[in-house]
Amino acid sequence: MPDAAAQRLASIRQRIAAVAQGRTATLVAVSKTQPAARVRAMHAAGQTVFGENYVQEALAKMTELADCAIEWHLIGPLQSNKCREVAEHFDWMQTLDRAKLIPLLARHRPDGRAPLNVLVQVNLDDEDSKSGAHPADIDALADAVARQPRLRLRGLMSIPKPWPNPDQRRAGFRALHAMFQALKQRHPGIDTLSMGMSDDFELALAEGATMVRVGSALFGPRG
Repeated sequence: MPDAAAQRLASIRQRIAAVAQGRTATLVAVSKTQPAARVRAMHAAGQTVFGENYVQEALAKMTELADCAIEWHLIGPLQSNKCREVAEHFDWMQTLDRAKLIPLLARHRPDGRAPLNVLVQVNLDDEDSKSGAHPADIDALADAVARQPRLRLRGLMSIPKPWPNPDQRRAGFRALHAMFQALKQRHPGIDTLSMGMSDDFELALAEGATMVRVGSALFGPRG
């Protein structure tokens, strides 16, 4: 009988496939606060992409899980004094929200590694409690990332307001998809719209998400 990690992973993948209907959709397993043993179990079940919110916590897991082939995403806010660690150790940085981080990430990306994949984070609802750039600043940030050879602009990321009404959430996802399509006119090579979490990833996929970030629905209660 499959273990709990394999069962949960299979269930989430089935739900993604049912909505995506043949479209490519990447599942990022949000492993924030999860012990390395749980990450290892999920990796053994077949999950290879993991998202972390805190740089120091992630670095400790990277060390412990060095024998696992994992693609690491930073999905939490980044302070400028952590840019070196992110540039050196992560594969993706999903939360680019201000211009000052761009040259720091580019400067510290090692020559021997592929360019750091970067998503511009959008603060769709202008919430003070959330990071992210104002929608009006997306183009300038994206252009600045695209000018750096050690960075690769991949698209947009957002955490829309968790409205209780699904129609309101859907409207937010649609707005983000429209921003993504507009940015694609400027940068035809972008391919990633990261939106949707445990309680709304199916809505996000239906409105054009290509990447979803799932934590509690995948790992279950912390333990």
